[in-house]
Formats: sequence, structure tokens, C-alpha cells
Amino acid sequence: MWEARYANSGGYLFGEEPAQMLVENPWVTDGADTCLCVADGEGRNGVWLAGQGLSVTSFDLSPTAVERAQVLAAKAGVRINAYVSDWEGWDWSQSFDLVVGVFVQFMGPEARVRQLDTLREAVRPGGRLVLHGYTPEQVEFGTGGPPYPENMYTPELLDDAFGDWRVLRLAAYEREVQEGRGHSGHSALIDLVAEKPTI
Repeated sequence: MWEARYANSGGYLFGEEPAQMLVENPWVTDGADTCLCVADGEGRNGVWLAGQGLSVTSFDLSPTAVERAQVLAAKAGVRINAYVSDWEGWDWSQSFDLVVGVFVQFMGPEARVRQLDTLREAVRPGGRLVLHGYTPEQVEFGTGGPPYPENMYTPELLDDAFGDWRVLRLAAYEREVQEGRGHSGHSALIDLVAEKPTI
């Protein structure tokens, strides 16, 4: 589905600019050298993070999206290590200073348990996880994301999953989003930034 969606989009489906959350919270990269961007699509977030001086690795299951990510990186004068992989095919034994997941709510509640576990594993001790996505209210707005409220994040869900980490930001809010044709209009958003304990 995702390959067809990107291949038939006629351009960058979610635009070329990074998620506003990253731009407005540049401190999330403090102290980080290496970064993993999961399901990074056409690379808008990975490319921005590389522009902040990080060594960025990313993956997405769509070959078209990964190719566009490389083009976007070249246009920006940065380098990213972008790979074609699905979630289960990724080598989760690697660890990074910063792991970023933006709008990765394509898994239902059962599969999400494993998804969040793999994200926890990918953050080195003392590193940070950044999640940016939608709350269930987003389904009513219909301006992006899947039409399944059970796929969305709530503050309680994320606090349950990462409450044993140092939570630096956990915020649910509404705002206008203009990110290509894929995300356009009033949106119900949520951010998590959590730091993994060193012991």
C-alpha cells in the first residue's frame, strides 16, 4: 500500500519540510551524534536532523520513498544512510543516541506493543526517543493519519509505555498542519520526548 501511495503521489506526499515539532524543539538533539529515523518516508525529518549535524540512519518499506529521501538529502547538501526495510526486517540490535518516529501509527494495539519495545531497544542508555503523532480526536478531523482511533496515542498510553524513563516532554494539542497533501488541516497531535535511564 505505501509503495503504491508514494509512487502515485506525483511528488513529496508529506512535503519536504520537517515536522513542526522538531523545528520548534531543536533541543531534542542536544548531546546526540547518531540518530535513527524509523519509517521515515521520503526523508523530510531525517534530512533535517542530518542538517543539525547528526549522523542519520533511516529506513522505510517503500523503495520510492527511500529514493526520494536520498534526492532530498543531496538537495540539502547532507548525507543520510537510508535503507529499504519493513519494521520486522530492521536490525534492532543497533543502538542510537536519538530515535525519532514521526506519524508511525500504522500498527494496531497488538502490534504496537512490539513496535514500542523495539523503539526502546534502539535507544542507547542516556539517549532519547522522540515520538510525534496523532491522538484519537484526529479521526474526527480527517486531515491525515489512519481512520482508526485505536491506532492513535494518548498521554496515558505513552506514559504507561515510557513512564520508567525520564519524560522530558509529553504534550497533546491541536494546531493547523500543512505537510504536503498527506497532512493538511486542523490536527490533533501529541509529542513524547523521553530519555532512557543509564542504569
